[in-house]
This record gives sequence, structure tokens and C-alpha cells, in this order.
Amino acid sequence: MRIEVFGDPPEVAREAAAIIAAQARDAVAARGRFILAASGGRTPWLMLRHLAGEQVPWEAVHLVQVDERVAPAAHADRNLTHLRDSLLTRVPLRREQIHAMPVEAPDLQAGADSYARILVEIAGSPPVLDLVHLGLGPDGHTASLIPGDAVLNVTDTDVVLTGAYRRMRRMTLTYPIINRSRRILWLVTGSDKAGALARLRDGDRSTPAGRIRQDGLVLADRAAAAELGAN
Repeated sequence: MRIEVFGDPPEVAREAAAIIAAQARDAVAARGRFILAASGGRTPWLMLRHLAGEQVPWEAVHLVQVDERVAPAAHADRNLTHLRDSLLTRVPLRREQIHAMPVEAPDLQAGADSYARILVEIAGSPPVLDLVHLGLGPDGHTASLIPGDAVLNVTDTDVVLTGAYRRMRRMTLTYPIINRSRRILWLVTGSDKAGALARLRDGDRSTPAGRIRQDGLVLADRAAAAELGAN
């Protein structure tokens, strides 16, 4: 795992946008398309605003979600709400290139199964995503892979539903599809993430994030990196 440290969240966001844009150009040149899986969070929304200003071959990009809260359309807690504001209203992505998790479906399990099939359609069988962007919670969660939840043990499907976490259920990608991806990019900012980032660096598999494969790139700010000098 490589960790690069920047002064503050805006610097992290700018660097992440430049990396994703370069990865998109390379993927389209090599394979004709780029499949980006996006997570939520304040620094990621800023990253996506910067990404809208980068040179990206948008006509060949597919955007999928890493996770989403089960909530109504346009709800302030929905990642899709912020994706639209930060990126989708700013770039020429067609509707068929945007793959939102169907958390408004009356049958949520059927919705998760449907999303797994969509991933096969756009990314092969088994699906291989080009870049998965992940965040990190103070409790060591990433995506909606939450401490103590049964989803941590799922190995036979790529999309699942969680139990309630902070009063909301979520739909999330699972370890198998995240770990199959071509590249993993972590954005970690804020002093409350310092302990979790040190455990991630150390490969602590007692935390959900520690079970993600260890060759990813972490972009962190100084506050989040405060404990990285400790062994």
C-alpha cells in the first residue's frame, strides 16, 4: 500500500481527480471504456467537482456506485444526490452511462440482484471495475462494509444489503468485486480517521477496511496521517 500525504482535503481532492482522469484516459486507450465506482463523503464531492474540469473521455465512461443509503430520491443522505450536484450536472454523461443503485425498489433484495446483473453487463463476468474509490470511517468501515454486519462474510455475490447503520440500511459492493478491481484509490481526510488509517496501513483485518487488498493508493491529509509514524 502506498500512502501519499497532502496538506489539506482540497489538495487531496485535486490530486485524486487528476489520478482518476489519467486512469480514465489510459483505460479508454487500452480497452475502450472506463468504469469508475464512486463512494460518498465531503472530500470526494470536492474531488468530483475537480474531475468535471479534467480531460476525461466521458463518452466512454460508466459510473457505478460503491454504496448507497436506502432513502427516497433526492434525499440529502443519498450519495446519488451529491453525485448529481458535484459531477453529473457538469459533464456529458448519458443516462445509460450512469448506474445508480436501486435503493428505491419495493423489493430491495431484487434491486441488489438487479444491480449485480448490471455490473456483469457493463464489466464482464465476473465484473472487473477499472477504479474503485473508497473512503474510511473512524470505526474502520469502508463502502458500507460495517463492523459486525453479516455482509462482511459474503463471498458469493457482488452487491448486498446491510443491516441498519446510523439508522439506515445500505446497498453496497462486497469484498469480491472490490478486490477484483484494477485499481483502488482511497481518500482519507480528517483527524478522526488517524487511528483507522494507521490500522489500514498495518493491514489490520479486524477492521472491515483491512480486508481490502493491500496494493491500493491512499491519498491522505496531514490530519489523517498523524499516527502513521507509530508502529
